[in-house]
Amino acid sequence: MTKVNRSTNRKGLKSKKTRKRKPARLTLFLLGFAIIITLFIIKPFILNEPNNQQYKSEGIKFKKEGQLSFYRQHTNEIISTIDIEIAEDDYERALGLMHRYSMGNNQGMLFIMDREEQQSFWMKNTYISLDIIFLDKNYEIVSIHKYTQPLSEQQVPSIKKAKYIVEVIEGFCDKVKIKEGDYIRYNRITTQNKQ
Repeated sequence: MTKVNRSTNRKGLKSKKTRKRKPARLTLFLLGFAIIITLFIIKPFILNEPNNQQYKSEGIKFKKEGQLSFYRQHTNEIISTIDIEIAEDDYERALGLMHRYSMGNNQGMLFIMDREEQQSFWMKNTYISLDIIFLDKNYEIVSIHKYTQPLSEQQVPSIKKAKYIVEVIEGFCDKVKIKEGDYIRYNRITTQNKQ
């Protein structure tokens, strides 16, 4: 009789534990499901990508924020001058030239990084081929990647340490004969100049 009572008690305990585990499992399942749904909804904000139909249909329009000039290394003569947008915070740098369907021959984007180090870019959501120019902290060109593949997620590395990056339309570097060792200078458009 003692054995039966012990067995019954054990079974009773097991059924209580099972009852306690089911609500815990259900709670964990619902919590996991809620996290997945939340991540799905906020994914565009995490990846710093616009989730706007206007960008997908019209593309992002160029907004002039300054001018940038390329100079010849030994002669210091101006090679070419372009209008630029400036990307200097995390969001602007992550967005870059994504969702653009065209860009003028005299337009580009200047990326200002937080520190000089090896940099790496990609062409995700970038519909136009670009020349990507990497520059050191002294504004000297350290490497150039020409005719990048649109929409590619393959890394485009600076190889050497870079603090500034200029993106221009494909073929620009060949057209104006920009090469490593050349350098840049840029100026911003102040609020007064914009009006």
